[in-house]
Amino acid sequence: MSETSKSRAARLPHLRRETLRKGDPVPLPLTMAAMFHVPGDPTGFSQYGRFTNPTWDAVEKLLSHLEGATAVAFPSGMAAISAVFFGLLKSGDKVLLPADGYYTTRVLADRFLTPMGIAAETRPTATFLDGGFAGYRLVFVETPANPGLDICDIAAVASEARAAGAITVADNTTMTPYGQRPLDLGIDALVAADTKAPNGHSDTLFGHVASRDPAIIEAVTDWRKLAGGIPGPFEAWLVHRGLETLELRFDRMCASAELIARRLREHAAVRAVRYPGLEDDPAHNLARAQMERFGFLVGLTLGSMDRAEAFIDQCALIQPATSFGGVHTSAERRARWGDAVDPGFVRLSVGCEPVEELWGAIEAALEAAGQ
Repeated sequence: MSETSKSRAARLPHLRRETLRKGDPVPLPLTMAAMFHVPGDPTGFSQYGRFTNPTWDAVEKLLSHLEGATAVAFPSGMAAISAVFFGLLKSGDKVLLPADGYYTTRVLADRFLTPMGIAAETRPTATFLDGGFAGYRLVFVETPANPGLDICDIAAVASEARAAGAITVADNTTMTPYGQRPLDLGIDALVAADTKAPNGHSDTLFGHVASRDPAIIEAVTDWRKLAGGIPGPFEAWLVHRGLETLELRFDRMCASAELIARRLREHAAVRAVRYPGLEDDPAHNLARAQMERFGFLVGLTLGSMDRAEAFIDQCALIQPATSFGGVHTSAERRARWGDAVDPGFVRLSVGCEPVEELWGAIEAALEAAGQ
């Protein structure tokens, strides 16, 4: 982790102190309010629950601190992506998406952008720069791509797309601000599902958009206010709590994932492993250049669909579930959702369990699934 990220991590738990008055509670209070006391001129005050909430404000302050940019909170990662699409695009525009990224982004474009006259095209993440960016209004990258973990050169995409007149957006869900900083690499805006590691406890949906461009922030904020895609205050409170321990959890998850990926690569039952931290991974050199950590997601391919399912079901320290980033290790066979991966491909999200105990359970499940 860079010194800047360490400094942000150290300051984050103390940001609330900056506004505390004597006798105020140190933990963030939960403000459940749809209406506020606003006699006379309401300018500068909380007015109505669709416009703002003090609990949102506190979460956005933490997210802005971590991103080094203005952050706008949303009720899910897809709500954040929707705000970018519907806030920045119009009929006649063309958008470029990753062919191998989170599939719901492509489904949203197909079902709702295309009928509005917004053309959506796709490219594989590993060759995302091929073909240039002329004619695109918005270029959307997801790197590492979920679930296959291919990577593209963020700085090169940002530079070439800007030269072609496009807005660039990066989905940074898999990495968090502690693992990768797309805005520092030239991206115009990022989106993330804070449902994952930032919240970390798998108990709420949340998302955000962050940008250093005031026009982008104004557009997505207006979309949120007018469309009503607002986060709930209780959900914001949960994410605020989770963000205070993100650095600690992320550090352990990444360290454990690197160790486990190396051991998986040597295991006879595993046909292939994808993890950017492995020296023989096709994305390793680029990952070293643009990522501060290699992440907590590992892709492993077993010999068949049945072996993959047996491995997940039989491992005592793996939670079979979709989504990722929780304190518990989880896994799923992504082909069941239609992702273009091998039937035996497993997306493993490494959690916070003691790593040797976790590896012991994984090794035992691999041996049992291979029989």
